[in-house]
Amino acid sequence: MKLITRAQLGWPASAAPSQASTKGVKVHYEGSPVSTKLLTDHDACIAEWKAIRKSHLANKAEGYSDIAYNYGACPHGYLLEGRGIGKRTGANGSQPLNVAHYAIVGLVGSSGLTEPNDAMLSAIRDGIDLLRKHGAGSEIKGHRDGYATACPGGPLYAWVQKGAPRPGGSTPATPSAPDYEPFPGASFFMKNGQPALGKVSPIFTAMGKRLVAVGCGRYKVGPGATLGQADVDSYEAYQRSLGYTGGAAKWPPGPASWSKLRVPNV
Repeated sequence: MKLITRAQLGWPASAAPSQASTKGVKVHYEGSPVSTKLLTDHDACIAEWKAIRKSHLANKAEGYSDIAYNYGACPHGYLLEGRGIGKRTGANGSQPLNVAHYAIVGLVGSSGLTEPNDAMLSAIRDGIDLLRKHGAGSEIKGHRDGYATACPGGPLYAWVQKGAPRPGGSTPATPSAPDYEPFPGASFFMKNGQPALGKVSPIFTAMGKRLVAVGCGRYKVGPGATLGQADVDSYEAYQRSLGYTGGAAKWPPGPASWSKLRVPNV
């Protein structure tokens, strides 16, 4: 499972009401046009997810306490944390329709990007399995089940009606290599007690792209393969977003924050 947490998104803890269990999970889609750019640009997925939350919080008429969904799923296979585990869905959590199920939305819509790919379906399935471990029952339904709506759209609802099977079988293939770059050690990032500015490595490019993806990029140009001050500033911003303060938030990266950043293999 590839999970991007609220902390990585720069969001505080969800203010949504708590709910320890449900009958299961309902699957949703955006119900509006979604750009096909999401297929090739993961940063666009993060921007889309943040825009959904912003629009929900701006809806004063319905009084959203947070983004409506427990999780989202993007076409790059990432599960995006929304309200998260143990939170009631909907606007402010008071609608009877939403009490029975947790909610996961696939980042597909009514036009543009309408077909969920296998990576997105796998991420939705990851979310269903995760919620089942934390109080969700066995039901898997579409938003239209019990409510007059087109959600979650034809292609996604057809998958739901099949029981939301994991693409390629119920058991994911075991990768031949780790999914993410292992922590190279603090000394990799330092020279003579200072940041190793000017050091060249493809790890820095991959790291920088992830920092941008989680909303902590401080770059005017790049990121690139040469370690620069913008990389240092971006990583320190990321560590602060995880709750680190003082010296603990300073460069260099540590193994705990590096693990959460999930820098792809290079």
